[in-house]
Amino acid sequence: MQELARLEAVLLPFQEVRSRVEDLQVLAELAQAEEDGASYEAEIARDLADVQARLGELEMANLLSGEHDGANAIMEINAGAGGTEACDWVTMLLRMYLRWAERRGLKAEILDQTPGEVAGLKSVTIDFEGLNAYGYLKAERGVHRLVRISPFDAQKRRHTSFASVDVIPEMTEAEGVEISPKDLRIDTYLSGGAGGQNVQKNETAVRITHLPTGIVVQCQNERSQLKNREFAMKVLQSRLLEIKRREREEELARLRGEQRAIEWGNQIRSYVFQPYTLVKDHRTNTETGNTNAVMDGEIDPFIHAYLSQFRGE
Repeated sequence: MQELARLEAVLLPFQEVRSRVEDLQVLAELAQAEEDGASYEAEIARDLADVQARLGELEMANLLSGEHDGANAIMEINAGAGGTEACDWVTMLLRMYLRWAERRGLKAEILDQTPGEVAGLKSVTIDFEGLNAYGYLKAERGVHRLVRISPFDAQKRRHTSFASVDVIPEMTEAEGVEISPKDLRIDTYLSGGAGGQNVQKNETAVRITHLPTGIVVQCQNERSQLKNREFAMKVLQSRLLEIKRREREEELARLRGEQRAIEWGNQIRSYVFQPYTLVKDHRTNTETGNTNAVMDGEIDPFIHAYLSQFRGE
């Protein structure tokens, strides 16, 4: 039933667009046959624009053919150079991705977050659930650069800050790697949060350290320690599989004699708020001056351009 639902989610939108195109053809023929056919023009133009927009979405979805593109995604955003400004930048990116997920009908859940010393967040981990979540969000992996007049600078100087975004596919148990319990150190601690009645009196937050690799994952979103442990293990499993994937790619590159850039740490996109407004993706040269729309989650043009280029390569 899950496989049937997945296939229907891919097939039904194509059938819907085809049906609407056929309806438009009938309407156009009707307009040509009648004397006052010009009265149909506005309706036909409106419906045609809507169909073209829908077809654009389907074309973007059709670019997703990777092994794990259809999977849920786990995203981690970390503050880089820039101090408090960088922590605030993490918060802004978090809002942008949550707005984007809402636009696409994806479920987004914050698994863990570490607050900054003054404002914002040092890091945050989000789980995105829905069809092709990883396929879309893999386009966001890399370093994001912000240039603006800092609200934390009394002299109102322009600051540059950085945040890194990492995205891995969420793996199902069947796809997972075997993790030996002896390779794990599991710590529990009190969850952070608001005071008063919301203070956790039990150690429900979980931190898991994978000793052979040094990977540390933690989760404090749920009120149940068991649930937090399940989420943390899911993230750990996905990270270990991602390491294997990257090792395979590096080995293939070595065998081919290619010099491939390491994705993590590359500046992929700049967001300039002052002295002018511009968001530019340095991989595809896609850009827009509407920074407000981008920060409200309208990042599909950047994702589409990346996927088109990636598919072409």
